[in-house]
Amino acid sequence: MTEPTHTSHSARAQFVSGRTVENLIVKGHLDLSRLTNLETLPEVLEADSLDLSHCTSLKKLPARLHVRRLVVNGCTALEALPTGLKCSEVDARNTALRTLPADLSVKFRLNLENCTELVTLPAGLKVGSLIVRGCTALESLPEKLDVCFLDISGCVKLTRFPVSGQVRFGHLLARGCVQLASLPGWLTDLSQLDVRDCANLTQLPGALRVSSWLEMAGSGLQFLPMTMQDVQLRWRGVPISRQIAFQPETIAPQSILDEPNAELRRVMLERVGYEAFLKQTTYQVLDRDRDAGGERNLLRVEFADDEPLVCVSVFCPSTGRQYLIRVPPAMQTCHQAVAWIAGFTNPNEYHPLLET
Repeated sequence: MTEPTHTSHSARAQFVSGRTVENLIVKGHLDLSRLTNLETLPEVLEADSLDLSHCTSLKKLPARLHVRRLVVNGCTALEALPTGLKCSEVDARNTALRTLPADLSVKFRLNLENCTELVTLPAGLKVGSLIVRGCTALESLPEKLDVCFLDISGCVKLTRFPVSGQVRFGHLLARGCVQLASLPGWLTDLSQLDVRDCANLTQLPGALRVSSWLEMAGSGLQFLPMTMQDVQLRWRGVPISRQIAFQPETIAPQSILDEPNAELRRVMLERVGYEAFLKQTTYQVLDRDRDAGGERNLLRVEFADDEPLVCVSVFCPSTGRQYLIRVPPAMQTCHQAVAWIAGFTNPNEYHPLLET
């Protein structure tokens, strides 16, 4: 026989005291969060909203769980969700989930961020917003995936999209997917696209349209399809021109010096490269010394409305190659700058046998 509990407070009190009931029905929100000794729940559990966040001993959810909103964020021992689960929203961040039930139904939002054990997702998964950010074991997305918003950022093992699927008019966030070399041809309409630090991604699908913006910093993109000629380009969140994106070698050093927007100026410097910029502009030598690789120089360029550019020039003793590395503007000596690069706040503590 069902034993209803009508308030979250009274239900929580039972679990805090160690008393449980066989069946539990709560009208409204049931908050059982941070009960770190909670290991089991009633066989039948119904609530409009259930918060089990940071119940670190909980390994299993009831087979007959009926909730509209489920929060299990931080349930680090939880390895599975029950079959037949139907929710409007599931927050399962930072759990030990490895797979999801094939019949899982989530209408609006499924958040699996930092589920580092998650290997697969069920075929035909349909949800408004799917977040698998930081799921470092996930290698592929499921066939017939159907979402409006998709966040796969930090999925460092993800190599492929399904043969068929949909991301419909929302956004695709793929930042830091370092092994991702292509996007699927069925991807045709997005609002925003973020492929920052996707170094192996060199081109986009020819039919893809992005209505708002494309974040491309650190990606391998070398051109855009004709369908994306009007998209706003961003580099680490800063709007940039196509010249900065795809033809940085044509940027004149004086245009960098004259650029009034400090954030855009920094992007231009990054795209042109410190070495190419310093070769064509006037700089001050703050310090000069020698190490195992040869001569070192600490160089400074002043900007009117921003902190100066200060770089240390060093040579690798094994290859003889020169490197220019930006350092904080407070650096006064080459040794101080190189010590800062090595992670020392006090340069007097930095005494390498051989600097490489």
